[in-house]
Amino acid sequence: MASTACVSAKSLDGVTLTVASMNDGFSKVLTELAPAFKAETGADLKVEIMDYGTLLTKTTADFIGDTKGYDLVTMDIVWAGAYAENKYSVDLTDWVKRDAAELDLDDIYPVVRKSLGEYNGHYVAYPFAAYANVLAYRKDVLDAAGLKVPTTMEELVADAKKLNDPAKKLYGFVANGQKGPAVAQDWMQYNNQLGGSIVDKDGKPVLNSAANIKSLAVYKELFTEAAPPGAIEYDWGGREESFRQGMAVFMQTWSVGAPVYSDPKVSNIVGKVGIAVAPVAKGMSPQYGVGGWGLAINADIDKPKQEAAWTFIKWVTSKKIHKEFNMMGAGGFMRKSQMTDPDLLAKYDFLPVIAETYEHGNGEFRPRIPEYPEIQDLLGTAVNSVLAGAATPEEALGKAQDAAKKLF
Repeated sequence: MASTACVSAKSLDGVTLTVASMNDGFSKVLTELAPAFKAETGADLKVEIMDYGTLLTKTTADFIGDTKGYDLVTMDIVWAGAYAENKYSVDLTDWVKRDAAELDLDDIYPVVRKSLGEYNGHYVAYPFAAYANVLAYRKDVLDAAGLKVPTTMEELVADAKKLNDPAKKLYGFVANGQKGPAVAQDWMQYNNQLGGSIVDKDGKPVLNSAANIKSLAVYKELFTEAAPPGAIEYDWGGREESFRQGMAVFMQTWSVGAPVYSDPKVSNIVGKVGIAVAPVAKGMSPQYGVGGWGLAINADIDKPKQEAAWTFIKWVTSKKIHKEFNMMGAGGFMRKSQMTDPDLLAKYDFLPVIAETYEHGNGEFRPRIPEYPEIQDLLGTAVNSVLAGAATPEEALGKAQDAAKKLF
């Protein structure tokens, strides 16, 4: 790659960078930061915000069609394998090495660097907004019942069933049940914490392993005995809304959602929520789910545009701007220095939980392989069919495994 000199103010006058952004906590913040980026560099930043499915469809079509509609794309970590295999994005490895001091890489958690940017030793994107899989819980309900925060999956299951009280419209647990990516991704979190894995050590699918079948049975048990009516149709938005409205005691979620539990405009449980590390099976070494988004540069755009896009990536992920990014509510903490920053801690008291998650983080529980989208589709159908009572865990995962083997 060609070298880029430090960008002086207004050196990008006349340049417009278009970002395809997931409709997440950071999307609104990106639009709000655009004027500051223009003031410093002269470049305009246009942010096109879309839902998960639309983002994947539109950006893939842009890559395949070489239409150069987007200069930068927010890349879900599970798309890394496909980006690498298809060469959708610029390989940033040389630029990362060259600008390592400016990037302050040692301040970014290793699991974040690897999961949100790297694939097979190359940077297909650069870490942008990392999320920790955490346990959100109702402090008031646990206190009233004399219970402590569960530290194992076995305790979580028992407490969810114990605290389930449909007569009061209070349910012990809530998770995604909706067919497709929603239920596949939520179940994979529980599967990870119960000792299951989607692929073996050689990267081949083992969807119907004994551990996976057992974890799906547990997931079904929680839905049957402790989830709100209609949870089988919940995606991320429905799950979060039910928790914010006070319907559920426990919810495993991404840390990006945690700040709004204290916002009286959208939450009925202000002051009643605690955030803890996600419990794992008894006797298991701690390993917590890590997810989030990288920023990828479209490989089709010309070199000057690529360099301008890299300038934006360095700017928005810098210590100064990324702190402001999170102070503005983006919810994508990823730097070690952010976990002890007095301003951020005053606003987000759960940062130590995120730090512990990253220190024992696993960004591979949803395998970041080229075949991931197809595997997610198979699991999205299989898990939902079990929740609906249309198949047993053995039947559903066995059928999914047969189909998955054909992908390899």
